Amino acid sequence: MTGLSVVDLHAAHGRNPVLHGIDLTVPDGALACVLGPSGCGKSTLLRVLAGFHPAAAGQVVLHGRVLDDGRRRLAAEQRGVGLVPQDGALFPHLSVAANIGFGLPRSQRRARVAELLDLVGLSGLGERRPHQLSGGQQQRVALARALAPRPRLLLLDEPFAALDAALRADLRREVASALRQSGTTAVLVTHDQDEALSFADTVAVLRDGRIAQAGSPEELYHRPADAAVAGVLGEANLIPAEARGVEALTALGALPLADPAVDSGGALALLRPGQLRLTAEPVAGAVPAKVLGSDFRGHDHRVELRPGAAGLPEVLIVSADRPWPVGGEAYLAAAGPVHLLPGE
Repeated sequence: MTGLSVVDLHAAHGRNPVLHGIDLTVPDGALACVLGPSGCGKSTLLRVLAGFHPAAAGQVVLHGRVLDDGRRRLAAEQRGVGLVPQDGALFPHLSVAANIGFGLPRSQRRARVAELLDLVGLSGLGERRPHQLSGGQQQRVALARALAPRPRLLLLDEPFAALDAALRADLRREVASALRQSGTTAVLVTHDQDEALSFADTVAVLRDGRIAQAGSPEELYHRPADAAVAGVLGEANLIPAEARGVEALTALGALPLADPAVDSGGALALLRPGQLRLTAEPVAGAVPAKVLGSDFRGHDHRVELRPGAAGLPEVLIVSADRPWPVGGEAYLAAAGPVHLLPGE
């Protein structure tokens, strides 16, 4: 059953259009992510779903119930939609348990609060005040409070943005696990590609108020619709290519295609940094390159190179297992399969 269905949604701020025909489907119990840069319309979309901003046209339907169709709009408090804001917005004068149980019927409060404290991993901390918790714990309380009334849809407005990198990664895994356990349909908005790819079942890339592409994280990462989507989801090397059946002919040699293509020229082959290899000595099919930069990232080294062959971009990015001396020479080879994108 479809949990959330957004059809041809338009919205504006005054006379300024912001959303232009948004189509988005989130199955019941699934986790979705709307990914895009600042100013692309993410916050406006979230506010329309929550009932804080009117749709100009189109439909928002939740479990078969029309929330907004551009003419009639259901009030926010009648939608069964929960919201986890970026800053948590906890009541500082209330305990953790009181924050979670705020607004619940008294008869249900104790059992439901205990259930949610266990769900978000905060059992035994119900009597503490928000200032006695870490940032990550506060966000888990905010999640529990939003889940308390059993919403049909949960909206998460970049709730991990203010946390440090390590805590952010741990917490988003915990939040995703808690949402799956509760069976809650959820939509996260973010500009963080790692967050989108690791959190969601469905990712929708929003660009200039339109969905550029929507699909599974794996589909969007390996088969983006265009060069812009490829870049939003991670570093991408785009190399001129000519399709020949099951191969792409490039300046780095003939590379196998992820999907057979009609013979054509003027395309771009997508190579993620991990698909490029560096060697100190020439090997078959490799091209010479000059090392422009080498940065250690813990799990690998990000190496920028200027290839010394025609038909390649000025700079290519490689994920290497060791540092390479800046200014030195290396030899560059590629491995498929590659995905073809429309040429620019």
